[in-house]
Amino acid sequence: MTGPSNIEWTEYTWNPTTGCDPISPGCDNCYAEDLSLRLQAMSRPKYKNGFKFTVHEKDLNWPLTIKKPAMIFTNSMSDFGHQDMPLNFFDAIVGTMELAKQHTFQVLTKRPIVIKQMLQKLERDLPSNVWLGVSVENRDYLWRVDVLKQIKASVRFISYEPALGPLGMVNLSDIHWIIAGGESGPHFRSPQPEWFREIRDQCVAQGAAFFFKQWGGRTPKAGGRILDGRTHDEYPIITMALGNFI
Repeated sequence: MTGPSNIEWTEYTWNPTTGCDPISPGCDNCYAEDLSLRLQAMSRPKYKNGFKFTVHEKDLNWPLTIKKPAMIFTNSMSDFGHQDMPLNFFDAIVGTMELAKQHTFQVLTKRPIVIKQMLQKLERDLPSNVWLGVSVENRDYLWRVDVLKQIKASVRFISYEPALGPLGMVNLSDIHWIIAGGESGPHFRSPQPEWFREIRDQCVAQGAAFFFKQWGGRTPKAGGRILDGRTHDEYPIITMALGNFI
């Protein structure tokens, strides 16, 4: 969907593309797929293709209609690095981000290699108002973090959601933010508290911000957001004018 968001760590979602394909265990109970198919059944024009990857040119300039500075999660219903993304449309999305300087765009992918390759082909970097993150559901996918570090971005982050196993020790150099959370939905897989404590403590030790989104359950809010007696709502502190983080 495009518009105001209920996701705790952002304000809006923007979906110039929709649809995706599963590539790792974190995709098994994909909320975006379920929602896309429901919207298709409701005859919503944007979702006439269900969860097949689709570009939506009419939504390309939507961020320019929001004048007040906001955090915008880009492609909550797709993957910015999907292998079927046309290079010229990828370039156009980045161009819109560049024009909408008042906003902070939070981009999340399971395919950082594709994003790296597209930026290289275009011989351009992401604008300084783009935060780039990778989804990592267990230690088997920490390689995505290694690729992320090879891409120039003012803020790099990890989404450890759904947490499906421990991450172990993670080198958080050049990583500014961790979002962590359990899976939600009728087939949710329960996380262990130790997994979240381990990565939280590493954030403290290595100077990364930590945001605990949810425990998960049948609904996103079923288990609440309290970890060890309190919420954890940290964001990276950055100086946008200089393009640096503090």
